[in-house]
Amino acid sequence: MSDIDSTPLPQGELALQTIAMPRDTNASGDIFGGWLLSQMDLAGAIAAGEVAKGRVATVAVDGMAFITPVHVGAVVSCYCDVIEIGRSSVRIMVEVWINSPHDGEPIKVTEGEFVFVAIDEQRRTRTITHS
Repeated sequence: MSDIDSTPLPQGELALQTIAMPRDTNASGDIFGGWLLSQMDLAGAIAAGEVAKGRVATVAVDGMAFITPVHVGAVVSCYCDVIEIGRSSVRIMVEVWINSPHDGEPIKVTEGEFVFVAIDEQRRTRTITHS
C-alpha cells in the first residue's frame, strides 16, 4: 500500500489553468519565468478579487522560488491559498504545478506570496467587508 503523503499536492484552490505555448519560451527553450509570474499574478488577482468582492491591485510579490523548468505544451495550474485578510489587503500564496511529461505525476514549479489591495472606482484603497 502506498503512502498517500509521499507525493506533495497543491495547497489551496485551483484559480487558473493554461497551456505553456512556444511563444512563452526564453532563449533556452524553457518557459520564461516572467510569463509564469504573470500567470501567478492573474490567479492571485482572481482569488483576491473574490475575497475583496471587487477590484484589486497587486502591491507586493515575495518569496519567489523556481524549482523546475516548464516545457512547451505543459498544462500550467495555479493554486491559491488565502493566508491573511487585512483591513484593505489580502495575502495569498500562489503555487504553480504541472504534470510530469513522463508519468503524469504532479510537479511543483514555483510558489510566491502575493499581496493585493482592494481599490474603488477611483483606484483608491477601500476597506474589505467581511461576510
